[in-house]
Amino acid sequence: MSLPEPIILNDTQLGPPVFLAPMAGITDLPFRRAVARHGGAGLMVSEMVASSEMVTPRPSNRASVRAKALIEGVLPVSVQIAGREAGVMAETARIVAGMGARIVDINMGCPAKKVTGGLSGAALMRDLDHALGLIDAVVAAVPDLPVTLKMRLGWDADCMNAPELAARARDAGIRMLTVHGRTRAQFYTGSADWSRIRAVANLPGRPPLVANGDVVDAASAREALAQSGADAVMVGRGAQGQPWKLAQIAHQLWGTPAPTIPQGGALSDAISQHYEDILQLYGNELGLRVARKHLGWYADANGAPNRAELMRATSVQATLAAIRAGFADAQGAA
Repeated sequence: MSLPEPIILNDTQLGPPVFLAPMAGITDLPFRRAVARHGGAGLMVSEMVASSEMVTPRPSNRASVRAKALIEGVLPVSVQIAGREAGVMAETARIVAGMGARIVDINMGCPAKKVTGGLSGAALMRDLDHALGLIDAVVAAVPDLPVTLKMRLGWDADCMNAPELAARARDAGIRMLTVHGRTRAQFYTGSADWSRIRAVANLPGRPPLVANGDVVDAASAREALAQSGADAVMVGRGAQGQPWKLAQIAHQLWGTPAPTIPQGGALSDAISQHYEDILQLYGNELGLRVARKHLGWYADANGAPNRAELMRATSVQATLAAIRAGFADAQGAA
């Protein structure tokens, strides 16, 4: 496959069309740095930020700690915001723009109950008039930045309204659309239906379209593009424990530079660096807890035999020792 023409949003040119999905509590600065060290991605989207926590920050709140590092890392950085009040969403967009965000992404796809219960995330697909009010407010708040939108196919099998939301978002000035090929009711069960994204791809005059859901390797990326008619793919869970996966997919599909997949001692060093970056951002106490999920994913993806030991470690020194013991002979997953 030949590398397609790059997606350009205002004055920001995106890289190869394999993008890092926003994942709450996962795509923070340490994870984005890990991805960057292993070949990067065409676009990195920050973890979702609750607009209420940005407008009224609480110093002890974990979200506030993450917010301080939203914009750092390899550009371009897109910051994803979520909420249900137009004024608060607009103010959040202005805040992240002032911090240096190059792109503002609106979340209308998160299925988590604590988000949809507050009438945010995917719940907005049940009230498109309200959803458009939020879009209008954010677009007006940051006229110099491109605003993008992430959604699902719909709320459930009886409310598959992604094409309608996409059309209205297009007319409201949204510059790029991402569609996860599941409904909110599915959460992450079953398989993503990339073919249903094609109804959005077929909209006249639509902005660039990104297909999301179950893209884990070059084969699934190729199939997602073919079925959906999208211009790019977005990788989420497929990058957990394998931050080189995005660059690897781009290489295998379009011949971009191949990432070096770390093996043995190099893998141990790479994981240790990610771990130390987590501690630098969050501090040792919170960092130890934040790191466990990443260490578990590294163990699962790369065949470390001491997963339980990694999960039980209660000090920095013990964790680093467990990383060295578990990954020194491991072969990084290709």
